[in-house]
Amino acid sequence: MRPNTYSNYEQKLLFYLILDIVLAFAVIVTGSILFMRWYHEKNRPVLAEIKAPDWYTQDFLNVNPYSRPGTRRTQVNSIVVHYVANPGTSARQNWSYFNNLADQTGPDAVSASSHYIIGIDGEILQGIPLDEVAYANYPRNDDTVSIECCHPDDTGEFSEETMKSLVRLTAWLCGELHLDEKDVIRHYDVIGKNCPKYYVENESEWKEFKKAVKKALK
Repeated sequence: MRPNTYSNYEQKLLFYLILDIVLAFAVIVTGSILFMRWYHEKNRPVLAEIKAPDWYTQDFLNVNPYSRPGTRRTQVNSIVVHYVANPGTSARQNWSYFNNLADQTGPDAVSASSHYIIGIDGEILQGIPLDEVAYANYPRNDDTVSIECCHPDDTGEFSEETMKSLVRLTAWLCGELHLDEKDVIRHYDVIGKNCPKYYVENESEWKEFKKAVKKALK
């Protein structure tokens, strides 16, 4: 009876067979990764070519080192929601704050800005083009769009009008940027800051907002 062992020839044959399988698998995986990268690059939206709808106002900040550096970027991977932390202020007042940062001097100068600001009455201002960096989501300024939302009181809860505009704007951005509601995050999710305050402290309200965005995307 033949012993239950492989000859040297059979062992080599088995080794090369396994090696061929491993190499073939590696080629398939590598090819799939390269194809997905190519497909993603081919279908990536050109940020500079996205046209603003007529239901919000474009009023870009003056180019300056502190709020609109003019730094170009080619992709957006997330949309980040903020609150202004300044109860009762308007979208225009917060826009002016960002724009006036250009006049700073000295070592205590700060940098801050947002692509969009939504007012308590639901008005929307775009202060920075989508293909430029805003100073809102460090260390992810390069690949995120920021939305600052005004609020009437210290709770940080958005008015009904603000929330309607936020859902509409977020859903529109998702469509233009090839994103979905899973790519919509809070400032809290970037660096752990309590922002937007009400929607960090009330997780269920944040989930309801994301459900509304998902519904608007259909």
